[in-house]
Amino acid sequence: MKRINITKLSIKNLQRKVIRSILLLLAVAMVTGTLFGATIFMTGMQNSLRIGTYRLGADILVVPEEYEAQARSALLAGEPTAFYMDRKVYDQVLKVDGVKRATPQLFIKPTSFTCCYNVDIFLVAFDPKTDFTISPWLQGKSIKPLGLNEAIVGDALPIMDGSLIPFFGTAFTVVGTMEPTGMKFFDQSLFMTMESAYEMAEHSKERALQPLHLDRNKISAVLVQADENISPDRLAIRLAYAIPGVKAIASDEVVNTVRRQLAGLMHGILVICSVLWVLALVMIGFAFYMIVNERQREFGLLRGMGAKRRQVLQLVLQEAFFISLAGGIIGLAIGSALLVGFQEVMVNTLKLPYLLPPPSVLYPLVGGAIVFSVLTGLISALIPAVIASRLDPYEAIRQGE
Repeated sequence: MKRINITKLSIKNLQRKVIRSILLLLAVAMVTGTLFGATIFMTGMQNSLRIGTYRLGADILVVPEEYEAQARSALLAGEPTAFYMDRKVYDQVLKVDGVKRATPQLFIKPTSFTCCYNVDIFLVAFDPKTDFTISPWLQGKSIKPLGLNEAIVGDALPIMDGSLIPFFGTAFTVVGTMEPTGMKFFDQSLFMTMESAYEMAEHSKERALQPLHLDRNKISAVLVQADENISPDRLAIRLAYAIPGVKAIASDEVVNTVRRQLAGLMHGILVICSVLWVLALVMIGFAFYMIVNERQREFGLLRGMGAKRRQVLQLVLQEAFFISLAGGIIGLAIGSALLVGFQEVMVNTLKLPYLLPPPSVLYPLVGGAIVFSVLTGLISALIPAVIASRLDPYEAIRQGE
């Protein structure tokens, strides 16, 4: 007697009812694609926060009190901005107990930047003598310390090393490109020394159509590292109290605010995905229940030909497996395409940092999504499969006529 090939039989059954198979496949694809896309997007935001916070290297950002909102926006969304305060604030910060080290920075918003099309560029100047955010990166990339009118650029700016980029009538030579962080503050910024920035401002009066008004006693912010024996939050309060007219923003506070936003967003997405998953389970389960009812004669004949109960069970579950596996793969493709297509829109709308997770994180998520889709199909079809396996051969043939 020829042995029954359950796998071939399940594939033929799926091919026989193509429309129904496609509908079930799409149900699995919808749930898998939604959950996968949302998971990758959230993981990318958390990845960017982790890398960006590490790259910032500062516990506290001290800025003029009236420009707190602009400073937060510049840090998270990389929106070009320009505000200034007296350099004596830096000297006052150094005197506050609990400050381990501090460094000033200048924020400059260029009037135009024709080479980068629609990319908003942010000019950031730092002090090489005291800096602990940009300089360590230069050493790690084997780039010599920046000289006068030299700059490094963020990964998102389409500028090649060695290019000459003019700002306010001064041409800057690009000597390096930073690694991507997902935070526009780094990825869409051009970094120069403060001496270069001051020189640029001085020469802009003769060279530029719109001169940059900036004197040497002005800075935009002070980046602070807290001593080990004090928390950044406590030091921020101390700084704000000791220095009038400034706002001390703890980096943990900014990150935690974003994480709370992400948690709320993730909760909403999980609720939607849960509802979709339950609907998919019910729909697929009901579809397989109807399939078992209309195929009672087939199952009865299989039992009559010598098929065991476990083989009938295997037949139904294999059909569910093939549908859910194909649906999972299609869902991954659709979810990835939508994520890539709308990534920029979502990032700009939410004004949050984003960096695609590395392969070490991405591959397990892909594998987990496929396993999830397969389990969805198998769980949905389990009860109908058990019912099919327990049908009495004679009764099944008689009722199926």
